[in-house]
Amino acid sequence: MPVKIRLQRHGKKGKPFYWVVAADSRSKRDGKFLEKLGTYNPNTNPATINLDVDGSVKWLNNGAQPTDTARAILSYKGVLLKHHLLGGVRKGALTEEQAEEKFNAWVEEKEKAVQAKKDGLTKAEADAKAKALEAEKEFSDKRAAAALPEEEAVEETTEEVAEATEAAAEETSAVEEPAKEEATKAEEAAPAEEASKEEE
Repeated sequence: MPVKIRLQRHGKKGKPFYWVVAADSRSKRDGKFLEKLGTYNPNTNPATINLDVDGSVKWLNNGAQPTDTARAILSYKGVLLKHHLLGGVRKGALTEEQAEEKFNAWVEEKEKAVQAKKDGLTKAEADAKAKALEAEKEFSDKRAAAALPEEEAVEETTEEVAEATEAAAEETSAVEEPAKEEATKAEEAAPAEEASKEEE
């Protein structure tokens, strides 16, 4: 029975999540499998991979063939390196201790590289946030500076309106004073007319 190490798709639409499985190559992609070896989540940055290294090595030793993507994942987690080192142990080129030591050194180095990448991503994210904040501040300062002349213009117009209302009040008072004088003269003249009428 030809066995393949391949990905089995799970997750929802637009958010794939994969199981790394050893399965009969004739079975459907998401069908029956012989053993689940791990998971692969490409939605995070960097991608999250959980893998049973020893189980994967066992299947490789038994002749299982990984697909291209599965091979890349196995290589990333050091499964292919361990398989290669165990081949050297079988041939007598290395002892098991030496192979384990080399593998552990490689794993430590890989973890450092992954951590450096994570740190770089967080730093880049922080820099992008700082730049966005700076740009926002600059924009708000420009808006405030543009709003200042408008406020001055509004103040000027309010002063002009106040001056115009004062001038209009003065004009109306100037018009009202002669009218008041005429009214008082008419009131004074009215009793005199009445007296003359009575005499007649």
